[in-house]
Amino acid sequence: MSEGCEVAAGALEPAADDPLFSATDFRTDLDAIDVPTLVIHGDDDQVVPFDVGGKASAARIKNAALKVYPGAPHGITDTHKDQLGADLLEFLNS
Repeated sequence: MSEGCEVAAGALEPAADDPLFSATDFRTDLDAIDVPTLVIHGDDDQVVPFDVGGKASAARIKNAALKVYPGAPHGITDTHKDQLGADLLEFLNS
């Protein structure tokens, strides 16, 4: 297993044991967001698939910006930290 996969898999462990992780419906919360929002999601996320995660979330949040990381897994805070940091700074400075 590559180091990136180990890090990404390690980031899942706390949530994997929590039944609320998959049982909580946040759709009405997303509908209520009314501030500038950046949604970032990897399109190869095997934990929260892109279509039901980032894509669906961005569609529910008024005027959300969606940034997709091609080939990125669930743990983008570890695997794509430089790109993520740059994208967050760009969004915050816009």
